[in-house]
Amino acid sequence: MSKLIVNKLDYNRIKSCISDAKQLKSISHSDAEKLLKELNNAEIVEPGAVPSNVVTMNSIVKLSFLNNNKQIQFQIVYPNQANVKENKISIFSPIATALIGYKVKDEIEWIVPAGLTKIRIDEIIYQPEAAGDYNL
Repeated sequence: MSKLIVNKLDYNRIKSCISDAKQLKSISHSDAEKLLKELNNAEIVEPGAVPSNVVTMNSIVKLSFLNNNKQIQFQIVYPNQANVKENKISIFSPIATALIGYKVKDEIEWIVPAGLTKIRIDEIIYQPEAAGDYNL
């Protein structure tokens, strides 16, 4: 699988959110470490250099759980914008952490609260970088 791609602005903002959440004890140590590992293994690029098929912050993503063929759609947001009723999922959630930086058609194995699952990214409905929205 190719290297994850994260834009520099998202990278810095997510790391800042993790630092704040650690101080407030609003993120577990293991969740913080998983997300930091993903970020530290990613290729960091300027927002304008992000390919349109890569999941970034504020992307609206459609994906399938391959173990049960369930399909869902949601937006990946910063913790203070999360709202399940509006399908806005925090980057701190296991599913959002699993998806950030991956591409359409990628299949990812990830441990979610229900256990190990395999996820496929079917489509990116909206990606800020592709729309020219670099400062969300």
